[in-house]
Amino acid sequence: MSEEPINPLEPFRGYLKVLAGLHLDHKLRGKVDASDVVQQTMLRAHTALPELRDRSPEVLTAWLRQILASELADVGKHYRRDRRNIARELAADIDQSASGLQGWLAADQTSPSLAAARNEELIRLADALMLLPDDVREVVVLKHLQNVPLQDIAQQTERTVASVAGLLRRGLAKLRTILSPSA
Repeated sequence: MSEEPINPLEPFRGYLKVLAGLHLDHKLRGKVDASDVVQQTMLRAHTALPELRDRSPEVLTAWLRQILASELADVGKHYRRDRRNIARELAADIDQSASGLQGWLAADQTSPSLAAARNEELIRLADALMLLPDDVREVVVLKHLQNVPLQDIAQQTERTVASVAGLLRRGLAKLRTILSPSA
């Protein structure tokens, strides 16, 4: 019989940080760190956790993405008073990025045990991404999670296309090493 960890949300921290890093407005990055948004998300989730009946990994990740979207929207509202529904836009963007992370893993799996294994791999991938240097992680995430063309990544990061390609190559090689079964 396995015991539930003291904080069952902790394994999701890296996953949330990758998503927060993707969706934190670039203009706000000097004012707010993705880690701060994730910490607020974890605090809010921990408070509401006793009310959550289904704690399956799939339900937890979807629930945490909703809370993260809300936290990111709150940060955006705090720094920019805007009448658009930022929370809804961010929730859709975060779900799309989460789908990008899941796309790196195996195709659709329907059994509960396979879905749980896939969710564990998703968290492992997010944790591996967090081990990459910031500039390398940014390029890998932009290319493979947001499908941004190399030319656009080069402009956005103020690098040459060759430099971006090199960062991408090194990042993917490092991810393969981190995620290999012998690692």
